[in-house]
Amino acid sequence: MIYLWFLIWVCTSSSYAQQFYDSSSCYSEKSGPGSRYTCNYSQNSCDTFVVYRASKQLQTIADISKSFLLNPDEVLQHNNHTSPSEILKPGREVFVPIKCYCSGQFFQANFRYEVREESTTFSEIACGVFEGLLKYLTLKEANPSNETKVGSELHVPVRCACLDNFTRSIGVTNLVTYPLIEGDLLETLSTRFGIPNEDLLAVNNLKPDATIYQQSTVLIPLKADPVIEFSIPDSDSGSPPPTVFLPTIPREKTSKTSKLRGIYIAGSVSGVFLVVVALVACGLYIHAFKKWKGKNFQSFTAESSPVSCSPVRSSGRTGQTSTNSTISCLSPDLLVGIKYSLFMYSIEELRKATRDFSEESKIGDQVFKGLINNVEVMIKQTRFEDTRRIINLYSKINHINIVSLHGICYGESDFSCSYLVFEFPRNDCLRQCLSNPYNPLQWHRRTQIAFDIATGLHYLHYCTFLSHAHMSLCSRNIFVTANWRAKLANIETNTPSAVPLKGNDNRESLREWVAPEYLHGSTSEKAHIFAFGVVLLELISGREDPDGKWFRESIEFLGGASESGCFEQLRRFVDPSLKDEFSLAEALCLAVLAKACVEDDPLRRPSMDDIMKVLARMA
Repeated sequence: MIYLWFLIWVCTSSSYAQQFYDSSSCYSEKSGPGSRYTCNYSQNSCDTFVVYRASKQLQTIADISKSFLLNPDEVLQHNNHTSPSEILKPGREVFVPIKCYCSGQFFQANFRYEVREESTTFSEIACGVFEGLLKYLTLKEANPSNETKVGSELHVPVRCACLDNFTRSIGVTNLVTYPLIEGDLLETLSTRFGIPNEDLLAVNNLKPDATIYQQSTVLIPLKADPVIEFSIPDSDSGSPPPTVFLPTIPREKTSKTSKLRGIYIAGSVSGVFLVVVALVACGLYIHAFKKWKGKNFQSFTAESSPVSCSPVRSSGRTGQTSTNSTISCLSPDLLVGIKYSLFMYSIEELRKATRDFSEESKIGDQVFKGLINNVEVMIKQTRFEDTRRIINLYSKINHINIVSLHGICYGESDFSCSYLVFEFPRNDCLRQCLSNPYNPLQWHRRTQIAFDIATGLHYLHYCTFLSHAHMSLCSRNIFVTANWRAKLANIETNTPSAVPLKGNDNRESLREWVAPEYLHGSTSEKAHIFAFGVVLLELISGREDPDGKWFRESIEFLGGASESGCFEQLRRFVDPSLKDEFSLAEALCLAVLAKACVEDDPLRRPSMDDIMKVLARMA
């Protein structure tokens, strides 16, 4: 167990490669952080861009493309030009697409340069021809023969960088290497490229009052690929001017801070006052509401809890609805006694939403998808006697990673069953996302989903009083939103009616691949952690393994294979639809974590706290 957690720590520690800004001159003989952008073995390669400026020697897109060994059409599609032979104004900035590789410890885009003139120096090539996209020292080290004779060919490792966990988390899609010239300021760069200044500072590990220098580079974090509509203004200078420092504009520290502090204090006091008034008004409203007994409204007193449910939406005749003022759904864990608001639906509304509960709308055992007021919902049939317990359960849950209960329908007049109406996340269940061959779930989304699932589980076990809660935790009962965030579903009490929302209950066929204690009716945290480990293995491999045999055999290599053998077997285990577009270090971490989660001995499994600590560093 110690080995597993040590390996996870090493993996998560090595999966980050934050870049630094190098303030030294392009001509400097010294190297330091940022002289080259660092990478690790988990980051293989990526497609990205550098900015290059037209000059008297390279006046057209065709000239620039030839220098970078590219087809002019590839360059044209990312710039505001239509002809490769159009003469560009000196200093005109051009997006050049490149392939960035992790070579050893550093990222680089590999090019060749043929020396054409006598007395050409490394510094002229690095800082002149390539405009500071690499340092003189880097070019010199890449060509140990030190020959710059006419006709000799030099290896030119241009600076570039691929995305890491941090840049992905803020929505960045490309890190563009940008060579600075006179007049460039961090604030002006942020404005020109339409990016938040704080993102630019964070990506380059800069402070707000940092100083930047010409003929050095910064990484521009773009949140969309440069396209033909995106145009960068021409730079004012035709060629790189002499080296000077370019101070950024320091942020003013004025009396505004004290004024804002005063506003915050006043706002807090007034906010507390408004909350108190709202609660008093809410209490008076509830008191008056309880006295009124309309035929379209019913009130439940939650079992073993002072929290109750007051449906506030009623339906009259088919097709007609009346909406009443709702009570704010404040967290029952914080404000015991506040009413829990649900919409009341008629059976006619649900029939219309599901086309009379047709097979086409059925998405699981007794579960249907429907459309109510142009909003997709999930409608689950349940036993009438279980309704109150489920409402009581959801009245205690308020979390972004758990599907919300919207409303209820008491079914037909014979009270044989009820219907619960839940939100329906747009991208369907996780199993559906993992099984889509036309749109494979990207790796960074998988790690985020793993973190979301763990967050939801952590909330249920540590932030609520739901020791009696039951979950059939599997990829079919985890739903994915339009923003690719995960939500847990099918949280119920320990009753025979607890069945998966998606598909049939495979519990009988899963006897070899469930927590051993689960077979005896346990729904403890450790049993949920076992199920979470199975979901992790599905996220990594993309496969569903009902009896767990393939999973068990596939992760045996984590028990002590050599490093080279470990990585090779891991690559075979990872979802082939990802190809090479995943972090090998993160995949190893998730696999090791999953193996720990599915230990037969519950005491050897990690806690939810342990899991959160690991996944928080990846999401």
